Amino acid sequence: MSTLSSRPQWQLPSGVPRGSWEYTQSDHIAREYDEYFAENRLFEFDEQVLAHHFRRPGVVVDLGSGTGRALIGLARRGFHGVAVDLSIHMLRIVAEKARLENLDIQGIQANLVELDCLCNQSADYVICLFSTLGMIRGREHRQRVLEHARRILKPGGLFVMHVHNFWYNLFDPLGRRWLVEHVLEKLRHGDMEWGDKFFHFHGIAQMFLHTFTQTELRTALHQAGFKIRQWIPLNTDRQRPLRYPWWFGRFRANGWIAVCE
Repeated sequence: MSTLSSRPQWQLPSGVPRGSWEYTQSDHIAREYDEYFAENRLFEFDEQVLAHHFRRPGVVVDLGSGTGRALIGLARRGFHGVAVDLSIHMLRIVAEKARLENLDIQGIQANLVELDCLCNQSADYVICLFSTLGMIRGREHRQRVLEHARRILKPGGLFVMHVHNFWYNLFDPLGRRWLVEHVLEKLRHGDMEWGDKFFHFHGIAQMFLHTFTQTELRTALHQAGFKIRQWIPLNTDRQRPLRYPWWFGRFRANGWIAVCE
């Protein structure tokens, strides 16, 4: 294990649990990222949402850009992209893609909880997709990310984000088992937040993801100063809006895409 990935917990960046840190420091995850998620239909749908709402080219900041799959499409349309990620390996791939197509994308390595490097009202658009917000541990840290997103947006700018639904676990056998274990774990460790999941992913034993309730996310967005323009509950395979969202949609939705101003 490298020195970077073996840092003691107290040396990890704010809001970054061990699993998320190992994820960002892994070169093989960055190299295999595009192939690993090639069949993920959410990528197609959220890019459709961006195309619909981001009509006029401007500066778009991608918080947790990964390998830049959302920014590449926007840059091809004339947007100036700013890829922000804690993983230098992901950012190198973004830079290579931008170089090959001569696209206007700048990379910034930063912790999303600590974005003072980005100026106030410097972006026309901000995106935080593929449940990137859920990779940050601690309610206060996630709120800080939303406050940064609000701060760097210009007046009239748009913020688009995606998260997973805590209650969707009721509709999956493994999810129901996790819910039972989660309740028991919460009773044993009162400092753990509802919705915090730890799982094995791509060689990482304790990958972290926070799943949200609808009320939790709406409240966090409002507290950060956002007004929700469009709220999109996602169907099971995350490739289109949930049908009949009025019928227990807060439980049935796989997750949500929120378009905010």
